[in-house]
Amino acid sequence: MFLPPRHEAIIALAKAQGRVLVDDLAAHFAVTPQTIRKDLNDLCDRRLLSRIHGGALFPSGVENLEYEARREMAATEKIAIGQAAAKLIPDNASLFINIGTTTEAVGEALVDHQGLMVITNNINVANRMRVRAGIEVIIAGGVVRGSDGGIVGEAAVDFIRQFKVDYAVIGVSAIDADGALLDFDFREVKVAQAIIANARHVILVSDSAKFERSAPVRIGHLRQVHTFITDRCPSDEFRAVCREAEVDLIETALMGDAAEEAA
Repeated sequence: MFLPPRHEAIIALAKAQGRVLVDDLAAHFAVTPQTIRKDLNDLCDRRLLSRIHGGALFPSGVENLEYEARREMAATEKIAIGQAAAKLIPDNASLFINIGTTTEAVGEALVDHQGLMVITNNINVANRMRVRAGIEVIIAGGVVRGSDGGIVGEAAVDFIRQFKVDYAVIGVSAIDADGALLDFDFREVKVAQAIIANARHVILVSDSAKFERSAPVRIGHLRQVHTFITDRCPSDEFRAVCREAEVDLIETALMGDAAEEAA
């Protein structure tokens, strides 16, 4: 599902300002307050915003968003990121895919590959890829988080450590300006760290909204990644962080711009 353009714009304003008010939004979009109240109620029902009297708040940095709601955010960007990542992974490769809506987009883009061995702690990825004849899916054991189908805990970490694979596709909840990679659940962080340590080529996939978020648990640093795929890098300063860390940065929005210019 995709959010209507006005809903996307309301979320963007809430991110920038911390909160939005009904009267201000009605004036901004030239619609009635009743229309804005319905918009905010819809967004709050999806847990993309939190309702307050007269408006809504953008969720706190110490709380993760509802998983289904996160899947809807930046959906077009995630599809492009998934397709770009899939182009880097050849047939007959072995790979890890961890939990996340962007990593799921990579899994979706890989379904026509042949001869893949996919090890994952993401039930959603396993369910989507297991039906493909050319893909072998191996799923980690451990505690299943009801919120998103992620498998976490020490059993999952021990399971991951049995493998040494060609590629790892990882997602994160937030990226700091200094290149720190962050998440909300320390149990998932341990799984992600094991995945990074046991892959020959690590591909980080993240939409640009992750640059605007904060999370309390450190996974690692960008220097542990080989390729970073995002829709758009926020600044030249962060591009410099990528260069210093010797990370190959791929911006799918720029690829689209180049294709339009060529056409």
